[in-house]
Amino acid sequence: MMAPFLKLPIKHRSRPDDLPGVIGPARLDRRTKNLTKRLRMGEVAIIDHADLDRLGAEALLRQQVAAVVNVAPSITGRYPNLGPQLLIDAGVPLVDDVGPDVFTKVSEGTLVRLQGDTVYVGDEVVAKGRVQTAETVAEAMTVAKDGIAAQLQDFVTNTLEYVKGEGGLLVDGIAAPELRTKMEGRHVLVVVRGNRFREDLAVLRPYIREFKPVMVGVDGGADALLEAGYLPDVIVGDMDSVTDEGLHCGAELVVHAYPNDGRAPGQARVERLGLPSVVCAAGGTSEDVALLMADAKGATLIVAVGTHNTLDEFLDKGRAGYASTWLTRLRVGSKLVDAKGVSRLYRQRISGWALMVLVLAACTTILVVMLASPAGQIFFTYLGAQWDGVKYWLSGLF
Repeated sequence: MMAPFLKLPIKHRSRPDDLPGVIGPARLDRRTKNLTKRLRMGEVAIIDHADLDRLGAEALLRQQVAAVVNVAPSITGRYPNLGPQLLIDAGVPLVDDVGPDVFTKVSEGTLVRLQGDTVYVGDEVVAKGRVQTAETVAEAMTVAKDGIAAQLQDFVTNTLEYVKGEGGLLVDGIAAPELRTKMEGRHVLVVVRGNRFREDLAVLRPYIREFKPVMVGVDGGADALLEAGYLPDVIVGDMDSVTDEGLHCGAELVVHAYPNDGRAPGQARVERLGLPSVVCAAGGTSEDVALLMADAKGATLIVAVGTHNTLDEFLDKGRAGYASTWLTRLRVGSKLVDAKGVSRLYRQRISGWALMVLVLAACTTILVVMLASPAGQIFFTYLGAQWDGVKYWLSGLF
């Protein structure tokens, strides 16, 4: 089910000569998640993202992008990905399959104009592609549904191969590194920047206040915790999507390394920032490592927010690594609680404004009763005398 989005007011900014189309500074990156860190409201995003997934589209929409130009097809037909539909529903123009030359013809910050299927810099045509509309997206999604069976077959085959090589994971878990943070006998909250993580974190506030779980951020999940007003205790991952501010928050850093050769791509960044860290060599994804580490450290309950475990998310990412996610959940399943979608399960029925009106109504009722009663009149006479004394004292100062 797609996350709801409000229609964004897209400004079709025009130059003095009133050329038609959407005009804005260009932001370019072949990785959408890197681009959204620099993207600002009203800018044109130029990406290279075949099968634009839901998380990528949501990140673009949060930055209030003016238009999206994709070097690759946004829907290849491999499976029915949800990203293009989100952009179209929000009224954001989307032009597909413009080709890689746009990265050499357009520089960061250059003012570009998108008109129909064509991208201009000044009067020069720098790219031309295919305009996506509600009709073209619906048609492509219908065709793409036929690809799901093949993707499922590939997933099952890959999972069986992974079990042959990593089956010991179910019995032995992982060799967790030594940490100052104690997890034994405690609840551990593992946060990933996945679907609806903000809403679920907000609904979990009463639980967090009561149980005070150990806070574990998986890469950008550390920033999600900081945005929600929480301080991560541990950050786990290859450190490619967490901000410098997140890394400097004081949390212990666990850098995910490859089990075969021990390489830890994120270690160089951590060392460059002069921060201490430990390395954990394990297969699978960083969120798998976080869950397995909490299990190995003796957590009594693991609450997962934003983690990836559904068919849509597997297809969105197209990762062979999701075989490890399946094994990980078998390993920690007895103590794992998935908070995904809890914000839709429970919603506060009384709004803050309604509570405020209720309080004001109660105060007004009390005031009226006091004014009408003899005791209330005596009380207000007393307050008036005290106020006259204060005014007399203030007049003596000046």
